[in-house]
Amino acid sequence: MTTESRSPGGALAPGPSLPDTTRLGIVRLQVAGLDRSLEWYGRVLGFRTLSRESGVAALAAHGGDTVLIELREQAGARPAPRRGVLGLYHFAILLPDRAALGRFVTHLAAVGERAGASNHLVSEALYLTDPDGLGIEVYADLPRSSWRREGNELQMATAPLDLESVVAASGGHPWTGMPNGTVIGHVHLHVGDIEEASRLYHEALGFDVMVSSYPGARFLSAGGYHHHLGLNTWASAGASAAGDDDARLLEWTIVLPNDDSIRQVAKHVSARGYAVRDAGNSVVIIDPWGTSVRLLPETVE
Repeated sequence: MTTESRSPGGALAPGPSLPDTTRLGIVRLQVAGLDRSLEWYGRVLGFRTLSRESGVAALAAHGGDTVLIELREQAGARPAPRRGVLGLYHFAILLPDRAALGRFVTHLAAVGERAGASNHLVSEALYLTDPDGLGIEVYADLPRSSWRREGNELQMATAPLDLESVVAASGGHPWTGMPNGTVIGHVHLHVGDIEEASRLYHEALGFDVMVSSYPGARFLSAGGYHHHLGLNTWASAGASAAGDDDARLLEWTIVLPNDDSIRQVAKHVSARGYAVRDAGNSVVIIDPWGTSVRLLPETVE
């Protein structure tokens, strides 16, 4: 844990900041039909099924055995609306380089899958929706040396993406599935109140605030990354949390260096008045809108 200043700036957590090596791990999703989801995640996104049993499947990139996504079947689960429900806005799959993103763009055109596209000044991104209406971003980072700052804040935007340039970066090579080196880059949540969410994720958990001027949103990270977590209030007024019978985010995972760092974070979160559940080799925290985040040490994942 550290409270030292880090590049590229932002509002440091008022208590101990998360370690610079913090990263995200498995995203667990509830889906209505496992067969349908596995077909889509394989055909469109290019994941391979690492394991499947009793209504649960684990997905990984090609060339690696690290589980990135876990799908859990809840037969007949209601589709997730894009607005109006608190919880997942999207989870984001970070490709290893721009060439991979260019190959993915070409692949989406070949399979006839529609996607949104944006240049965020720190990354270039595509946006899709899975068969249950769950939001997904697939992106590649721009070089950190190109990230711009204004005062103490990182500059992010939603600008048009130069798809021609991205495709050219592929060098004409075909998409062969999610490449080795793919990770979960960030999670973006609909919350009921930005300040209340920041009290948990920034003040208690220890993420630094990187961007606070984006309308209706806040972006937080560890180690100077542009964001590991996005928070927004773009769901409709009075929105409620996703329920047990909805397609939804069940849990997202933060991976910390070791057991000691887990204990330090858990102690600080508990001292701030939030419930922390001990789950053996991990701890689980539930935010005010019912979203679960699990803290795991590197040695466990």
